[in-house]
Amino acid sequence: MRIGPPGAHMGGASAVGAGLPSLTPSSLDWPPPRRFKVLPRLTRFVLPRPAVARRRFLPILAVAGLALALGGCRSPQPTPETAPPSLPEPALALLEPDTVRARRLGDGVWYRFVWSGRGPWAVHLVSAETGRCDVGLSVVPATSSGEGSRRPMKVSEMAPAPPAEALAGVNGDFFMREAGGLPVGSEVTLTTRRFSDRPALAWSSRGVPWIGSPSRSGDGLVAFGPDTLAADGSAGSRGVQVVGGYPELLDQGRRVGDLVVGGRPGFASSRHPRTAVGFDPDAGVLWLVVVDGRQAPWSDGMSLPELADLFVSLGASEALNLDGGGSSTMTLGGRVANRPSDLSGERRVGNSLWVVRDPTACGGSLPA
Repeated sequence: MRIGPPGAHMGGASAVGAGLPSLTPSSLDWPPPRRFKVLPRLTRFVLPRPAVARRRFLPILAVAGLALALGGCRSPQPTPETAPPSLPEPALALLEPDTVRARRLGDGVWYRFVWSGRGPWAVHLVSAETGRCDVGLSVVPATSSGEGSRRPMKVSEMAPAPPAEALAGVNGDFFMREAGGLPVGSEVTLTTRRFSDRPALAWSSRGVPWIGSPSRSGDGLVAFGPDTLAADGSAGSRGVQVVGGYPELLDQGRRVGDLVVGGRPGFASSRHPRTAVGFDPDAGVLWLVVVDGRQAPWSDGMSLPELADLFVSLGASEALNLDGGGSSTMTLGGRVANRPSDLSGERRVGNSLWVVRDPTACGGSLPA
């Protein structure tokens, strides 16, 4: 799962959103939020004054005692997902957050927003439990409806095909604007199939993401880890989704080379808006990450080494950088959750990567 020499297959000037510096609007439009601490969502009880406490609570205690005597029943306990799982301690130590907000997107899927004055960084994270049969990934190409021709689209304009329910989406691979938004790397979706030697994320019904560089065999098949595909779709694994990126950030918990810092320092070692995906196989958790950038004092963005360190702190051992810069976008429920750096707002891109809920993947055992 190694990539070629730094700078290989970078797409040259045709790669859009590669993280090159650009002028941005005044950061005064977006001041950093006030410091506050988010607590788990708990039911709040207000105790009455002592003078009236006995009078108010005696009937309640009597009813509770009768219920216990009759059946030994307990009050329903909150489900484990009532309160969001805490971010890993190494991530909290790295980010030193001033603000943490959490929102449940679905069973086993959470969105978190972290703002830290240390960067400053505004970080948007989606965690998804890949061990759930109803949670999966979907790659959506930017194509004209009904025609199949390529044209760049906003992430908020794309959507996975039913019966999949979109929970969270981010921009995908670097793309070539003059080629109608064609991705630079590999792309395998329900309607498209394109192969490249660049690193990629692959997902199939096995439910285990794979990140690395594909390999080609003499019989024309391309292998993305355990899944093999033919260019014409005549053979190979079924139900595979693939999105490309560059560079691969982590392989088995270690940085991959110098993260092209030596070959492309302006792209890799400078801070820019970033989008990336990572996987923690031990916990069975996939992470989608978008870091806002070029908007001080709101958020400077991250270098690729900083981004790799963030994934290590989240527990991921595999991670892939996706298109960044003005392309970096995260959508939740069809609305943009982050603050894209382009003056015009959300950029049109070549494809997108989604965390989805598909109850039919469990054999129809889950409610729709």
